[in-house]
Amino acid sequence: MTTARDLLIVSMDVTTADQSVGQGELSLALAGAELLDLAEAAALTLDGDRIVPGPAPFDLADRQLTEAAAALSLQEPYESVEDWLWRRGRGLYAAHLAALEADGGVTRKHRHWLPLRAERDAVADSPDRRAAVERWTSGEPVLAALALAARLRDEPVEDLAGRTGDTVVTVVTAVDDAVTELVAVRQRRTIEKAAFDNIWRGQ
Repeated sequence: MTTARDLLIVSMDVTTADQSVGQGELSLALAGAELLDLAEAAALTLDGDRIVPGPAPFDLADRQLTEAAAALSLQEPYESVEDWLWRRGRGLYAAHLAALEADGGVTRKHRHWLPLRAERDAVADSPDRRAAVERWTSGEPVLAALALAARLRDEPVEDLAGRTGDTVVTVVTAVDDAVTELVAVRQRRTIEKAAFDNIWRGQ
């Protein structure tokens, strides 16, 4: 199990409808989770906000994590955490969801009146799901902090720096900043679209 998969499962299975967020926010948070998983695996370190890759090859059991490691920039002055989130995060929710489904981690809920249609809306009962739920309910600080940055929860994580360290704080802060920017851009586009529509209505 990885932090990224735990976060994906939590977003699908543990949170309520009121806590649901967009795929963009989750993609940014998943990119941050990958960074923290790679740091935990000694595949990278942070020099300030710069991602310094470790020695290759990386012996990583998870496919998505292996892909993330291969995507690290090897050119100095190296990529910033913020740039990684936006580059790696593009479409990342869909990629992780497809991987979870390929591993049998997603069940389809069929509509009785439309038997040929199905929705990917439930996480299959599995050891991975139970581990993610346990990590979530225990308030494990890394998962909780990423969920907070992704707007999946409201409760702040007490003493995050003391409980996790500078790397986690740097990545989580960058995720929070990126999500804030994404939400602001989305709101601005909504306002601009509404204003444009009003012009055409003659208002």
